[in-house]
Amino acid sequence: MTTPWGELALARFPEDPRDRLRAWDASDEYLLRHLAEEKVPLDGTVVVVGDRWGALVTALAGRRPVQITDSFLAQEATKANLARNGVEPGTVGLLTTQDPPPERVDVLLVRVPKSLALLEDQLSRLAPTVHAGTMVVGTGMVKEIHTSTLNLFERILGPTRTSLAEKKARLIFCTPDPALERPANPWPYTYTLPDGIGAVSGRTVVNHAGVFCADRLDIGTRFFLRHLPTGGGGRRVVDLGCGNGVVGTAVAVGDPGAEVLFVDESFQAVASAEATYKANGVPGHAEFRVGDGLAGVPAGSVDLVLNNPPFHSHQATTDATAWRMFAGAQRVLRPGGELWVIGNRHLGYHVKLRKLFGNSRLVASDPKFVVLKAVKK
Repeated sequence: MTTPWGELALARFPEDPRDRLRAWDASDEYLLRHLAEEKVPLDGTVVVVGDRWGALVTALAGRRPVQITDSFLAQEATKANLARNGVEPGTVGLLTTQDPPPERVDVLLVRVPKSLALLEDQLSRLAPTVHAGTMVVGTGMVKEIHTSTLNLFERILGPTRTSLAEKKARLIFCTPDPALERPANPWPYTYTLPDGIGAVSGRTVVNHAGVFCADRLDIGTRFFLRHLPTGGGGRRVVDLGCGNGVVGTAVAVGDPGAEVLFVDESFQAVASAEATYKANGVPGHAEFRVGDGLAGVPAGSVDLVLNNPPFHSHQATTDATAWRMFAGAQRVLRPGGELWVIGNRHLGYHVKLRKLFGNSRLVASDPKFVVLKAVKK
């Protein structure tokens, strides 16, 4: 990546030499170019929110910025990219969306996230830390910035305008107004599940901002909940890519002897899963882990993996995440252990499962979704 301060070597995480997706885009370049050309003073505390793979904080490392991210993978990519470019450990502060932000922010740079709710939550959490002199600049691709995006900046921080588009990217300029009467942060959001979905019918869900379908139960999960495996015997179960944790919680409600591991790469998701589990007073043992899929889970230690894999990485459609999740499940399952997957019919997950496991059975289907089972031999 070429920046006003020199060339940077950058990669996504986990690194894959076959991956042609870059660790930055035109919106990162536009923001950095603006900061240099306009000689924006990067004094005081510089905070970068939503930096996808660490490109922004790596470029600005000389200003000792603080990164705030919801993504474990983005944080790991940032660490690797900083090291790759010779930045000393500790130069860049690494915070998650669940950590308290710095008490005072003098420069706030925002990479607009895909989730409007996550943007609302982060701006609300940062609003008390900015002041009239804080420089606020957002960036994103044109297709990611909508009127609703600008309205959030305006409503939570202050007067907002946008730049002209360059290479399909746009900047957002916001002038904080300390006298602004800000709305209360609506996150996390709590709701009651509907009837007819098995063990968790009528139970409580807690969603932090940015979690998929944060204000309602999505139709895919609803279908999965109706067809989850039953049984007992103190199984070791993993809710892989747990989101708000409703699937793992359903297993724990139906099988109080189960040990359930909730794992997701989103800090917001794992916080939601833990809040959902605790809100329902479920007996038994549960563990909540933010991480890279099943990395760190011992081989042959799990009886059941439940998975609704994503098929997007930010704006890119890819099956790489699903493949890594399936391969991880194949490694951690004991012989006879099962992977249960829900997915859209057109994604063809049965082909991948047969390659990895040598088998795949259709458990349930409707016009949109399939539930598949693969058994570790």
